[in-house]
Amino acid sequence: MTNWTTWEPQVRANLLFIVRDEKILLIRKKRGFGAGKINGPGGKVDPGETPLQSALRETFEELGISPLGTTQQGELHFQFCDGYSLHCAVFLAHDFARQPRETEEAVPLWTPLDQIPYDEMWADDRYWLPLLIRGAHFTGYFEFEGEQLLNREIIVRQL
Repeated sequence: MTNWTTWEPQVRANLLFIVRDEKILLIRKKRGFGAGKINGPGGKVDPGETPLQSALRETFEELGISPLGTTQQGELHFQFCDGYSLHCAVFLAHDFARQPRETEEAVPLWTPLDQIPYDEMWADDRYWLPLLIRGAHFTGYFEFEGEQLLNREIIVRQL
């Protein structure tokens, strides 16, 4: 079991989800970490960027859109048995400028909220994505061996 009180991530990253008209904008990732899986747009935080700046940049690079009214709803901590560790800020928006388009990095997928393809996503998503959709604030802790989820804990914060 990971000691989360002293844990430090190797990588800081983000995810950004747009929920509008009973649908969520997902992507099928074409390359990089998690290639082939369905997720939200996002990626690593570059030096000098805030997590929000990074999330907006990554979403524009992956889908050609600019999310509007974006708020941070959660944070996720991932520890993998091979030593890889990742902290991920999770953002939510309900509007955007421009139209989503396929890029070299991702294919946009507008998905009805009751048809989210969890079987094609990381195993942890089914536990926290419904919280995000509801607008909850949360912190999640996950341990993986490869793609297998070994342990999880999610704390929902009251506002």
